[in-house]
Amino acid sequence: MLPAALQDELAAVLAAAGVGKQTTLCCALSGGVDSMLLLHGLAALRARLGFRLVAAHVHHGLSPHADHWAAFCAAQCASLGVALQTFHVVVDRNDPAGLEAAARRVRHAALGGVACDWLVFGHHQDDQAETVLFRLARGAGVRGAAGMAAIEFGSPGRLRPLLGLRREQIEQAARDAGLVWVDDESNVDLRYTRNALRHRVLPALEAVLPAAVPGLARAAAHFREADELLDALAAEDARRCGGDILSRTAVCALSSARLRNLLRWKMRTLGVEAVSRTRLFEIERQLRFGAADKPLRLPLGVLACCVYRDALWLERAQPENPVARPWRGEARLPWGDGAVRFEPTQGLGVSQRLLRAAGQSWLVRRWPGLAMRVQNGRPRRRFKNLCQEAGIAPWLRDRLPVLQVDGEAVWIAGIGVAADWQCMAGEEGVLPVWQQSVDQSVTDAGQ
Repeated sequence: MLPAALQDELAAVLAAAGVGKQTTLCCALSGGVDSMLLLHGLAALRARLGFRLVAAHVHHGLSPHADHWAAFCAAQCASLGVALQTFHVVVDRNDPAGLEAAARRVRHAALGGVACDWLVFGHHQDDQAETVLFRLARGAGVRGAAGMAAIEFGSPGRLRPLLGLRREQIEQAARDAGLVWVDDESNVDLRYTRNALRHRVLPALEAVLPAAVPGLARAAAHFREADELLDALAAEDARRCGGDILSRTAVCALSSARLRNLLRWKMRTLGVEAVSRTRLFEIERQLRFGAADKPLRLPLGVLACCVYRDALWLERAQPENPVARPWRGEARLPWGDGAVRFEPTQGLGVSQRLLRAAGQSWLVRRWPGLAMRVQNGRPRRRFKNLCQEAGIAPWLRDRLPVLQVDGEAVWIAGIGVAADWQCMAGEEGVLPVWQQSVDQSVTDAGQ
């Protein structure tokens, strides 16, 4: 039986995350002392908090004991009435990032596939100290130095309810409760960076500064708070500079630190890790000192920072090329990295009456000689002129979806509906809307 104080500490983290009835927790179970204590602690709290508990074990195949560990985990879960899912993964031993990083990547990819609300890990305070020290030594910024959070919301979210405990506290609690666990022999292999930090660096540091581990954990909390403030500042700067599509003039009016902070935040909101400081400094230089009237498309990792006239946005550096598709009235058609939605309307968009009387309809890219009249009484305008008037950057034009009916352009994303095909007041219509996955320059481009 685990101590009541330990159960209360676990329960406090779960409660702070909103865990209760109808919530499914998945314990990431390696078989080591940390995860075994966590498994038994969570199992003891099921009746009290009403959540459903499952477990997942990742079989890396790197140790000759891997089969034994998987069988051990299965037996422990069976004794507690916990359903276990075992993932057999393949780790690239020659991964350029190293074996540790490769194993961590495939492990988290496997766990991410578990159907649950929260993944629960047995990380403790010593793990946090190692993480902070490792990242600081590699030149991490505020976000990296923040280490691991006890609660990370997401789909699924991540919980680390043991983060406030030292390794020796966990081992003592496990012994006192009569628990059994397995030991991974690779944990003492000093060729791995984490092990060297754990067995050499941190003991030497604690010999000089006995409170080094809790001190590093407190520093992580301070860094996390600072990171939250930087995110809040970036969100406010984005709002003041235009929102999804920023004003280059407004962005360049920010201080250098705030400009780079805004770009990092923008990248993260698109699910992409920030690039190096060197690259950000170069992007800033070109934004500030490049010709104001010159279009820019600056590589930013898997993204590109784009400027056209005074508009600034991020888009995928190598977007998927769209493929022409026939349209037969579907509500949605794939287009490149995103899709085109066809929304039913009244008095807006393309006339359904005219579409029903027409022949073939296709979603295509521009073609030679493409022209369209967007207002009655005005001449037809070439595609290039229409794009210039609509402020669509040159490199985007080949990706614009065009609704072609019987060889005629009736709608172009970001430009609108051809005058001869527009709905009359009160008439049934359909409004095409282009949605892109990352590129925000003409996202939700309808009329």
